Amino acid sequence: MKVLIAVKRVVDANVKVGVRSDSTGVDITNVKMSMNPFDEIAVEQAVRLKEAGVASEVIVASCGSSQAQETLRTALAIGADRAVLVETTVDLQPLAVAKVLKALVDKERPSLVILGKQAIDDDSNQTGQMLAALAGLPQGTFASKMVLADGKVTVSREVDGGAETLSLTLPAIVTTDLRLNEPRYVTLPNIMKAKKKPLETMKPEDLDVDVTPRLKTLKVTDPPKRSAGVMVHDVKTLVGKLKTEAKVL
Repeated sequence: MKVLIAVKRVVDANVKVGVRSDSTGVDITNVKMSMNPFDEIAVEQAVRLKEAGVASEVIVASCGSSQAQETLRTALAIGADRAVLVETTVDLQPLAVAKVLKALVDKERPSLVILGKQAIDDDSNQTGQMLAALAGLPQGTFASKMVLADGKVTVSREVDGGAETLSLTLPAIVTTDLRLNEPRYVTLPNIMKAKKKPLETMKPEDLDVDVTPRLKTLKVTDPPKRSAGVMVHDVKTLVGKLKTEAKVL
């Protein structure tokens, strides 16, 4: 069984970013970049499937600048077999990424596609769902547990009303939640081995995909600063302030 994983290069989760002086976006100059945490969980899950003998090949794909090769090499070090970079300097939006992934799905014919449920830079939570719609495949989003057997994948997920379990016939699309697994630490020997694994580079035009942005960002601003808190010395004063001063959100 072939598994395709999508990963994204994002600002490291531990970095505090700021807005550019011209308010056109977030300033990422000289900022540490890493693999999107949800995508790292997706890679880990695919590698575990291979280690369990369920998957025969794990392919990792990314869209973006040439620097995304670093992210792909990290995925290869975790245990993926080969990588594909669809290189472009265009500011990719979820629909464009979904179209690129759809073309890769048509080319690779994987039995399972796993994505992070969202990227921490834009928090769109759209690409997996759009890919499922474009490819006409069943989807299980926000997966906290996955079990593959008899040509199906059973996905456990949290919903507003509690918990839900889905049974999807393969091929299928799954997006990962933080509860699915704990990604492994990448060792130096595996980092060295990853350098020898195949990494294919292509352009969106090679896949006959138009990635022209459809949305325009008008302005990006910092969130308003929160006012300082007030210390109270007893419960009576606290209750009084809650009654008279606290705002209902």
